[in-house]
This record gives sequence, structure tokens and C-alpha cells, in this order.
Amino acid sequence: MNKEQPAEVKKYLSKYNAGLWKLEFSGTKYFNNIVVVPAIHEYKNIINLLKSFAQNDNKYFNQTLVIFVVNNLKSSHEDVMSDNRKSLELLRDIIFNKSDGDLTDRIGSAGLNVGLIDASSKGLELPEKDGGVGLARKIGMDLALTHFDYSNSEKKILICLDADCTVENNYLSAIAQSFNQSNIHAAYVDYEHILPPSEKEQHAIICYEIFLRYYVLGLIFADSPFAFPTIGSTMICDYESYIRIGGMNKKKAAEDFYFMEKLAKITNIKKIGSTKVYPASRGSWRVPFGTGQRVNRYFAGTHNEYLLYNPKSFDVLKKWLHCFNALEILGADEYLKKAKEIDPALHSFLIENSFQDSWGKIILNSKTNEQIQKQKMIWFDGFRTLKLIHYLRDNGFALVNMFDALDEMFVHFDKKIIRMNNEELPASEIQQMYLTELRGMT
Repeated sequence: MNKEQPAEVKKYLSKYNAGLWKLEFSGTKYFNNIVVVPAIHEYKNIINLLKSFAQNDNKYFNQTLVIFVVNNLKSSHEDVMSDNRKSLELLRDIIFNKSDGDLTDRIGSAGLNVGLIDASSKGLELPEKDGGVGLARKIGMDLALTHFDYSNSEKKILICLDADCTVENNYLSAIAQSFNQSNIHAAYVDYEHILPPSEKEQHAIICYEIFLRYYVLGLIFADSPFAFPTIGSTMICDYESYIRIGGMNKKKAAEDFYFMEKLAKITNIKKIGSTKVYPASRGSWRVPFGTGQRVNRYFAGTHNEYLLYNPKSFDVLKKWLHCFNALEILGADEYLKKAKEIDPALHSFLIENSFQDSWGKIILNSKTNEQIQKQKMIWFDGFRTLKLIHYLRDNGFALVNMFDALDEMFVHFDKKIIRMNNEELPASEIQQMYLTELRGMT
């Protein structure tokens, strides 16, 4: 096996040095597939995740390394650091085969390769300013670049996962085969939150997953190039794409959104629907928003969770994208005129986002029509798309009842309406039927 790194990898690593942190791993092997798992206060979940990995087809185990980035801040609570110490001990036992415990034996006999990055122990903690999930992912993914086997023609795949997930038993094989057989550069794995036994917890997670999938469905309807989920535990790319976008960002939250958005600007994001990741359905303090915070908010009762973006706002988006992304190149005034015809709020949004100045610079700095088309996507990106939907929400397209919105959106996809009547909050089984339908559509 050859650890000789391509020139672009060496250049990237010279710019983004991993710093204090090192990969602990037994052996000198190099890999085609590397899974990076940030973990903070996740001892029990690490065990569950490893058990689900051990049930995978071991065909790809020899080519795969699973790296856990156990992390905390100096200021983290003692409970967090204590739990992390247990995780470090467990992982070192597995890596160096020190224990005769059941899990160690199962991982060892399966042939799964496990690595560890200690960003938790004294002197190795993440910095207070940047410490969080983005930096933890970045440290793991950057160090992964040093452990790929660049000597063979197989894709070198960076796979993101979270410690509170489990994976389907064909997870590794589905990813490796999809990337290599279809020459994929970036993708996401299908996901499903496991519904907890408590009915109230079920309602919370059904509500949140419907919210996530409805937004993606709206973008699919609008023909947006950013119509994909941005969930950290589902993200995958090859090493070339990772380097092209400058690697993972250090954001403490929404690192997944910005990472996937940057990937979408350089390549098509594909869906791997032949396997699934199962994220936890828990409340959590780990990030300021996302599944954990939405579940917490549901239980706190501070918001009406059964509201969604108005479907008509996606119709505005669809008309704008059809106009703006057409091959014909217009002047800024012409685009603004068409935007006003679509909806005055769209026109106001473009004015407030300095569209005229931006468009003038795009035309000035682009030498070909192809470059102009590329710059269109860069300017009206996933973040600006979300900003428009929020602007429309606040300017004439108020949020609507979740199930009214779903019914209206389903009509666009020739799907039948599920509710038998117009009750504002249908029974649990009806809510689950909506979610099942959405899972099949997104």
C-alpha cells in the first residue's frame, strides 16, 4: 500500500494543518473509505453505533476505517469529560485489542478498523472560540486525508456520521458501490429518525422530520439545485471534492448546511437511497439548533410546531429560478422587472440583496456564458434560497398549518390527500402516513 499523497492533498494539508491532534490507530494500513464520527458525551451511543457497524457485510471492512473524534472544551461540564474518558478507554481497548469484552471481540472478529482522535484529554481540548461539531469533523476529515491508499483506482470516500446514529447493515457496501460504479463525487445517504416508544416523543420527531423533508420537497418542486437534506450524519464526498471546497468549516452549528452547499456549487449531489442512517430522536444540548433543539422546543411548548412555509412561496421560487437560470442572459433591470411580475416581495428581496450591483460584477468578471451560468448558482445559492423563503414568509406568505401545506404540495406531485377531513392536527397514524409518503418523495 502506498501512502504517497497526491500534490493537491499535500498542498491542502500544508495550508490546513491538524495541529495538536493525532490519529491513534493500530497498524500501518491505508484505506479507500474513511468514516468520521464526532463524539461528545456519547459513550453508550458509540457502543450502539459500533454494534450496528459490526452487523454490516464485512466485504468492505478491510478497506474502511471508522475514526471517532472524542471532543470537549476546557470549560465542558465534568459529566461530559467523565463520559468522554470512558469513550477513550473503550476505543483504545478496541483499537489495541486490550480487552476481552464482548464488543471488543465482535469488532475484532468482524475485522472493522477503528481509529481515535483525542480532542478531549487535558491539553488536547478544542479551543473555546471554535470548539464544536464543525471543528471536530474538520480535524477528523483532514487527518483522514493522510490515511487513504492513493495507489489504487478505487474512490477515496470521506463519510460523515454522528455518534448517536446507527446504520443499516448494507451501509458501507451501498456507499462504496454507489460511488465507484456511478462515479459519484458527493452524495447523501437516506435517513430515518427511529420513532421512540413514547407517543409524545413520536409526535415531536414526526413533526420535525416532516419539517425537514417538506423544505426539501419544496425545493424539488421549485427545481432548485440545492434540493437535498443538509444533515451532518448523511454527508459523503470524495477526497478531490473535499479539497476543492477547502475542506470542512469550523462552524459550531449548521456546518452541514454550508458544507453541502459548497459541494453543490462544484458537483451534483446524489442520493444514496439503497441504505439508511438512523439518527437519534432525542433532545440535546450539543448544538443550538437541529434535531435535539427542535425536540426540546416541542416539549417546551414555546412555538406552534405544526406550521410550515407557505407552498405558494415555493411557487414564487420556482418561477424565479425558471427565469434566472434560463440560458438567456438578461440585464439586471430586466431580471428585476420579471421578478416584480412574479411577485412584488421577490422584487423587494432582490433589491435589498443588492442584486443590481452583484449582477453587474458577474457580467463584468465573466468571460463566457458558461461562467455566467456558474456565477448565477453561486450568487443565488442555498443560503440565499432559504433567505428568500424566510423573506416571503415575513412579507405576504405567512406560515400555514402543516397538513394543509402538505396537502397543497402533494397535489403538485400527483399524490392523493391523506386526511379524511380537515382536522388541524390529525391522529398519530395519519401523521405517520404523511411522513412515510414524504420519505418516499425526498
